Amino acid sequence: MHVFHKLGAGVLAAALAVTSGAAWAQTRIEFFFPVPVEGKLAREMTRLVKQFNDAQKDVEVTAVYTGSYDETKLKAQAAAKAGKPPSVVLMSANFNVDLKLAGDILSLEPFLAKEGTTRSAFLGDFWPALHANATVDGALYGVPFHNSTPLLYFNADHFKEAGLDPANPPRTWAELVDAAKKLTKRDGEKIERHGFMMPGNYDTLGWLMSALSMSNGGRYFNESYGGEVYYDTPSMVGAARLVEDLVHKHKVMPAGVVDSGAVSTAFFAGKASMILQSTGSLSFIRENMKSAYSVAFVPRNVRNAVPIGGASLVMFKGQSEASREAGWKFIRWLSSTEVLAGWSRFTGYFAPRKSAYDMPEMKEFIARHPDAKVALDQLAYAQPWFATFQTVAVRKALEDEMQAVLNGKKKADQAVRDAQRKADELLRPYVEQTALKLP
Repeated sequence: MHVFHKLGAGVLAAALAVTSGAAWAQTRIEFFFPVPVEGKLAREMTRLVKQFNDAQKDVEVTAVYTGSYDETKLKAQAAAKAGKPPSVVLMSANFNVDLKLAGDILSLEPFLAKEGTTRSAFLGDFWPALHANATVDGALYGVPFHNSTPLLYFNADHFKEAGLDPANPPRTWAELVDAAKKLTKRDGEKIERHGFMMPGNYDTLGWLMSALSMSNGGRYFNESYGGEVYYDTPSMVGAARLVEDLVHKHKVMPAGVVDSGAVSTAFFAGKASMILQSTGSLSFIRENMKSAYSVAFVPRNVRNAVPIGGASLVMFKGQSEASREAGWKFIRWLSSTEVLAGWSRFTGYFAPRKSAYDMPEMKEFIARHPDAKVALDQLAYAQPWFATFQTVAVRKALEDEMQAVLNGKKKADQAVRDAQRKADELLRPYVEQTALKLP
């Protein structure tokens, strides 16, 4: 109060005007982000946002943790519907088609044009396997931020104990089944250690089934059209039969739906010798696995092939021009080579920019952690991630049926037929809309 009396009224008014003017000039935006894998990712993302805020004064980003990929989609759409769209969302990369068809997200082409660049030039530094999920109908809608493929993780000590060579992990489905049989430990009818496990929870199960279908020669969905999926096909039947046999015929994989966290926990505890998990789990497994382990490509039946996973940065419609410009500035910073490289080292996701691997820090990291290079090598066989109209519901049509297979309530052949029928019903509105009746 004493200081207030010493200040002249005019000086104080001027000071307040400057302060409020500075606050008014700063654009505040919200950033929704998920953390779909284990680890301390939420804390690290919050640290990155603070780093961005501290580095400049034009934009202030508020980071909002929104749960899983599916939950993030629902929350972002709900906020937009309520008239408060988040400026930027780290969204599952395969939701872009559905979000674009729903009219929820912005094309990023105007931002590229304003910078005097083109889509092809902008994407030039991103791995080619990522381009399909970043674009919809020939326009850029998402900027890749972190990406993954499934990997086969295996306990090297268990391999040696079972007479298997850790330097030659299973490369085919037949070799996977054979190794899983040798690795499974039984005490009478009780299984003390399963030779193989894979998550059966929503989102992850659909992704892994697409990997198995692709490695059996399948396409899984029409990459150019949002209304077609290929569930009732020989390639998917073979994938579903493989899972069914691993559980119920060979009894090397537990029955029922085991989520990703429980699969990792079983691996750490020595209760599972081989698991299928995301590249994004690498750091988590590296930090928590006490036994020697290694990673390998997803075993094939017909060909090496895996789906891309992970998330891209998208911008929602309904925001002001200032908010859009601020959001793009944040996206450009968050998707910079340096930030992506650091995030990759922290999480285990591979960095979507090729230039990240030219950095000395990344070269040193790969040299110290050769397991991180396997995902990069597998990129040569990567395919676009499942993306259709009503992506989540169509994906769950297959996941529900495969969960019935895991629980022993349905046979694989019937499950894929029923999944196709349900998916076709969900896709029908889009199919009818695009199947124009010409005079």
